Amino acid sequence: MGLTHLDEKGNARMVDVSEKDFTVREAVAVGKVLMKPETLEMIMGGNMPKGDVLATARIAGIMAAKRTWELIPMCHQIPLDGIKIELSPNPEKACVEIHATAKCSWKTGVEMEALTAVSVAGLTIYDMCKAVDKEMIIGDITLVKKTGGKSGEYLRKADI
Repeated sequence: MGLTHLDEKGNARMVDVSEKDFTVREAVAVGKVLMKPETLEMIMGGNMPKGDVLATARIAGIMAAKRTWELIPMCHQIPLDGIKIELSPNPEKACVEIHATAKCSWKTGVEMEALTAVSVAGLTIYDMCKAVDKEMIIGDITLVKKTGGKSGEYLRKADI
């Protein structure tokens, strides 16, 4: 299979999707921000100096999904039908787990939108908490599900 983002001369190009069919598409991505337990307690208690960390990260993730095409060079501008960001504090693992679901009816998938939403939500958590915890780790950003389009459904198997 050839590389779709390169032309016959090896030059970068945006894939032409004009001949593709419109289908309902969904992508789910996850990630997390690991932190000191005290930092997570401050987030959960609403005691972070910069304000409501989870509400701000949720909005940042939504905004990022809508602007993915401006951030990733070969992405198409996709009319999103929905983007949902769930942020779950996990005291046992001292982290905030991030879950993003992007949906659209379009000619190309929304994987990058879901992944970008998770990434920017994580970066926002880091930004809002860095004054009290510079050792946070943003990680495990992963596509876990994708539906729609010619290639059909993808479900991530157990960790590789």
